[in-house]
Amino acid sequence: MSSEVAIEVQQLFKSYLIFEKPSHRLWQMLFRGRKNFYREHPVLKGVSFSVRRGETVGLIGRNGSGKSTLLQILCGVLEANAGSCDVKGRVAALLELGAGFNPEFTGRENIFMSGQIFGLTSEQIEERYQQIIEFADIGEYVLQPVKTYSSGMFMRLAFAVIAHVDADILVIDEALAVGDAYFVQKCMRYLRRFKESGGTLLFVSHDSSAVTALCDRAIWLHDGHVRVDAGPKQVTQAYLADMYHSVQGDRLDGVSQSARIKSERGGREDFVDARRDLVLASNLRNDLEVMAFDSHAEAFGKGGALITSVRFLNEDGNPLQWMVGGELVSLLVDVDILRPICNVIVGFLLKNKQGQSLFGDNTYLTYAGESLVCEAGEKLTAEFEFRMPILPAGEYAVSVAVSDGSQASHIIHQWIHEALIISSHASQVSTGLMGIPMKRIQLIRHSDNSGDT
Repeated sequence: MSSEVAIEVQQLFKSYLIFEKPSHRLWQMLFRGRKNFYREHPVLKGVSFSVRRGETVGLIGRNGSGKSTLLQILCGVLEANAGSCDVKGRVAALLELGAGFNPEFTGRENIFMSGQIFGLTSEQIEERYQQIIEFADIGEYVLQPVKTYSSGMFMRLAFAVIAHVDADILVIDEALAVGDAYFVQKCMRYLRRFKESGGTLLFVSHDSSAVTALCDRAIWLHDGHVRVDAGPKQVTQAYLADMYHSVQGDRLDGVSQSARIKSERGGREDFVDARRDLVLASNLRNDLEVMAFDSHAEAFGKGGALITSVRFLNEDGNPLQWMVGGELVSLLVDVDILRPICNVIVGFLLKNKQGQSLFGDNTYLTYAGESLVCEAGEKLTAEFEFRMPILPAGEYAVSVAVSDGSQASHIIHQWIHEALIISSHASQVSTGLMGIPMKRIQLIRHSDNSGDT
């Protein structure tokens, strides 16, 4: 990471003028400031920070904290009332969906228009046009007016453009929230490559796990001020604590009024019993929908082996389209060997929507020291048996790979990024990135006078 500063913000102030009636705007013009018919709404109140070249900085904060206004000033869309903002390098921004697109133009026409706005020549855009439409993957819609696009298609095309304009600084404002799992994974891979190549990234998200995984630093904006500027873990933890405190305060949430009354009447043991009854009465469970194996999903590798099938089975060996967190399952990966391989390794990773690896395994860890030599034409199946963890609501991807070598040194013959998509349909079953299925949870009340329970 370079010590050179890419973005320098000093004492930035921005206010909007709020008029109670449309006619007040006209009166304000006529009185030329001798009388004010508006009230000022301050959004940024002396914001200062710097971003070094090659640094990835997350920007978090509640709605209305000033994040979008700050980004628009950095991109030159808005002017600040006071303060300075110095940005060095070509900036490509993905702010609100469709920004910079003409809704009447086709996707192709908007690609050329946006590319020229970012400083590319028509010849450069023509050279990159095929790569842009392949990245966007919107098919024949690229020749249709963008006013016919869904929000997801808008985001696909806009991101594809900024990914191919040779930007020094990328600014992304919560746009990935509308994408499907396949495309968001692709975008996150691009952002990691951009980061590794020395690009500067300013990333706005309400997803604390994405900020923690992607960013070197985080800035928490609160009511127009920089409240905390530190490591992403420290900032997201402080932000989460503040969010919980603002919602819950000092109240005891999660227990019904009847349980509280019973607690007051019957003592602590009755309170515990009442709370246990509430949990047992809940019908919440972690339902996981398993999509079909996508043999055409984005992949790479040397091509010495081909993954032909990926599927989940239950304990009876039946294919699963739905499963439950905590269920004993088997993940089977079928492989065709196309060229001789000295030591075959098959593995998998489960990733969340932001591309964070949650867990995985491979056959080398089990068969270390045992070389599995395969000849061309052979077929093999790798089976991984485990209890499915509890997954918070959202979409997840199973990546699979077959390689040759060892854990430390190997050649990838095929890596499929999103071989399977899993959609979790429960939101209140775990905290953190995933939950571990619990065999038993109990509360034991100890006597004050003895060790008896």
